[in-house]
Amino acid sequence: MQVLVAGSTGNTGQRLVRELHERGLNPVAMVRESSDISGLPEGVAQRQADLTDLSDDITEGCDVVVFAAGSGGDTSAEMTDKVDRDGAKKLIDLSVANGVRRFVMLSSIGAGDPDPDHELGHYLQAKHEADEHLKATDLEYAILRPVALTDESGTGEVRLGEAVVLDVRLAPPTRRTYPRRTPDMAGSEEDCPSYLGSDRAGALYDGDLGRALHHLGKEILAIW
Repeated sequence: MQVLVAGSTGNTGQRLVRELHERGLNPVAMVRESSDISGLPEGVAQRQADLTDLSDDITEGCDVVVFAAGSGGDTSAEMTDKVDRDGAKKLIDLSVANGVRRFVMLSSIGAGDPDPDHELGHYLQAKHEADEHLKATDLEYAILRPVALTDESGTGEVRLGEAVVLDVRLAPPTRRTYPRRTPDMAGSEEDCPSYLGSDRAGALYDGDLGRALHHLGKEILAIW
């Protein structure tokens, strides 16, 4: 399984690439010309690209695409739109065009119904539009909406709040489907081997995933 990771040199992206690499999958790190690639595992494939100017072949040959990129909290509204909205939407479109089957979107809590008066209102609106664009495709997808990210060592657990929203879109009835694991990360991939070949579509998670995002590689296996 070849997994393209956008945002591969960020904290979350590096952890994900490392996890996938250790599991014997084939992560492909999407990097910019100026990216610091020192944190990537040795031997991991790389594709040079910029989310503001993606080439049409960036997703070719990939089974899965993960969007773990972001413009950062201190960037302008214009750059937020270029990366978090337009860049994500373009990557989604190229995934569809090049036959990618699954797309994992690292979004944000609050992106489901963004408050324009919130201090992060513009950012959340950009995330919302990218999420909605993904949901409108025929890709199998998962949208992860963490509350906060930390630099601490992961616990391997996820705390879910009472207001968690689970929006599951089933595949067409002519296709074989499997029940999806809930995002509790309690089991291992051996618990659900059939998910790797599942024709399920997407799930939308709102919850406190921050402390467990470094296990996203495991979750990619689990939710499929």
